[in-house]
Order: sequence, then structure tokens, then C-alpha cells
Amino acid sequence: MAEEVKLLGFGGSPFSCRVEIALKLKGIQYEMIPQELANKSPLLLEHNPVHKKIPVLLHHGKPICESVVILEYVEETWKGVPLLPEDPYERAMARFWAKFIDEKCLSTVWKACFSKGEEQEKGMEEVLGLLKTLESQLEGKKFFGGDNIGFLDIVADFAALWLGVLLEVAGVDLLNDSKLPLLCKWIEEFNNCPVVKETLPPRDMLLKFFKMQQAATGPQYK
Repeated sequence: MAEEVKLLGFGGSPFSCRVEIALKLKGIQYEMIPQELANKSPLLLEHNPVHKKIPVLLHHGKPICESVVILEYVEETWKGVPLLPEDPYERAMARFWAKFIDEKCLSTVWKACFSKGEEQEKGMEEVLGLLKTLESQLEGKKFFGGDNIGFLDIVADFAALWLGVLLEVAGVDLLNDSKLPLLCKWIEEFNNCPVVKETLPPRDMLLKFFKMQQAATGPQYK
């Protein structure tokens, strides 16, 4: 390799996939070092002693933790396909909506999908409202980044595959053309991109994984 780039990650994690998609879009070669979420390796604990979670990017032995922080690092370190818009305002908006996804959408989806009865029904109403808010950013655009995949599209990869699997496990029909037409169209476009297609894990694998995790309190990655 021209550069020493390693990724401590897990193939079923949308957060690991974020980093892989970004590295591939930039044309950066890297070594994937798979991690077990239930049995954290000494390497992971050494390089992410604060959160003890994946993904961790190692660049020349120096660790960068948390997927969004890693995406920013990848954008600032390597040329090639730009991930963030050139306009300062648009860059700020991409970061704002990325925080909206991570701080509002993900935890709400997880809680709703693994709750029951009336609690789940109320949770799903909140999920739908959040997704509609996110969907508004696709008005008149193919991707969140415009004509091409960008920073916010990569952060939203959870909605491209994991969201549908979780909703299936929960037995809820929420992600359809009648309720979220723009988001569903985006999912189709995003998933058909070659870099994304080769990076996302098999849907059947995720379905089996989440069925086993129905009693879990939360994912072991960030």
C-alpha cells in the first residue's frame, strides 16, 4: 500500500460501512480488521479507550474514532471525489443534518423497533415524522448531496438498508412509496451505486442478526 490505512470495523455496521464507502469513493486502499462486538479486541480497546466502539481508522498508526469524525478526516486528508459541498453554508447544512440523523433518528428508530404495543405505535409515529423531516432535504435532488453521493448520503446509509430490516423485524410497514416516496427513491438510487452495492452487507445476514438482537439495549458502534 502507498499508505498505511487500516479500519477496525464490523461488516454489519452502518457506521463501518460509512467509512468504507468514503474510502472507496476517494480511491484509498485500506486493510479491514474485523472486530467482534461482543468480544472487544485488545487492539480496539487500545485505540478507542474512551467509547470502546467501532469504527476506528488507523492512519500511519494514529487512531481516529467515530464515523462522522472519520468522514471529516477522510475528506480533509485525501483529494479525489469531494464528500462535502464547496459552499460553506452547504457544508454547514450537511453537518447539521448528519447530527440530526445520529442524534435524533437512529436512537428513535432503535427504541421504536424494539418496543411493543402502544409504546411502539407512538414511537413509529415519531420515526415517521423524523423521516419526513429528513426526506424534505431531497426535494428536487437525486441524492442529499445533489447529483452525486456526498457526506450526508454516506451518513444516511442506515436508512438505505438497516432501517428496512429493522422495520421488518418489528413487523411495521413504514418505508413505502405512499408514506416516504422521495426517501424510497433515494434508497433505490443509493443502493444501486457500485461502491455502495459492493460495501453493504447481505440483507439476509442483517435480518438474522437483528432478530437475535431484539432484546438488546443498543448497538455497539457509533
